[in-house]
Amino acid sequence: MSEVVARTTRRPPLAVVGAATLTVVFFALPLLGLLQRAAWSSLWTDLTTPEALSALRLSLVCSLSATALSVLLGFPLAWTLARIAFPGKALVRALVLVPLVLPPVVGGVALVSAFSPGGAAGRYLFDWFGVQLPSSTTGVIVAETFVALPFFVITVEAALRSMDSRFEDVAATLGAGRWYTFRRVSLPLIVPSVVAGAVLSWARALGEFGATITFAGRIEGTTETLPLAIYRLLDRRPDTAVAMSLALLAISLVVLVALRGRWLERA
Repeated sequence: MSEVVARTTRRPPLAVVGAATLTVVFFALPLLGLLQRAAWSSLWTDLTTPEALSALRLSLVCSLSATALSVLLGFPLAWTLARIAFPGKALVRALVLVPLVLPPVVGGVALVSAFSPGGAAGRYLFDWFGVQLPSSTTGVIVAETFVALPFFVITVEAALRSMDSRFEDVAATLGAGRWYTFRRVSLPLIVPSVVAGAVLSWARALGEFGATITFAGRIEGTTETLPLAIYRLLDRRPDTAVAMSLALLAISLVVLVALRGRWLERA
């Protein structure tokens, strides 16, 4: 017992503390610079302009829609990767991880190649249903889902892999069916990870820029989300761009801090 106390009260190495402090400063300095550059006297006016409100509304609608799609499409895939052995499993997992390492602009080019009216799948969407994803709000949602979905899949897959399967085995021996076991045993155990994955996906979708502008373009009121509007206004109206950046930062921080203690630390 005394050895444990000694280890926990031992002074941490100064080099480690110094490196950790430097890392925190590295993260904090850009945010402090943003706060310092903001025109606080006109902040509310800049945030309530029609273009700022339109971009904010579009960002929230598209990012929440992309998150819903990530959960809907990602959960079955995460379950399959965690629980089922099949040929080509490593390749499927690699495909899931590709958007994490792929430059967003390249992801946008890939989406154009696949879903534009002349693309591999887009031609059928256009010919059969009259759907044209580029230059549309739906195209923004597709682009954001493409980059956000991997965050949900890898988070939930990790939770399913680490979950103690003995609880499911006990439920099965007691006569519980697969669906009942999933609803009453498996899902409650991984809910924190599901929420964490959804939050990470939402944060990634909210800040998406490269794939969106490449695939959906920048049309005010239709495809111009907050990141795209900030980029457009940065040279012409920097005060408005900084105000919108602060709004994006505030939304992300409020959600992440609110969920941190309840869900993310349990994931």
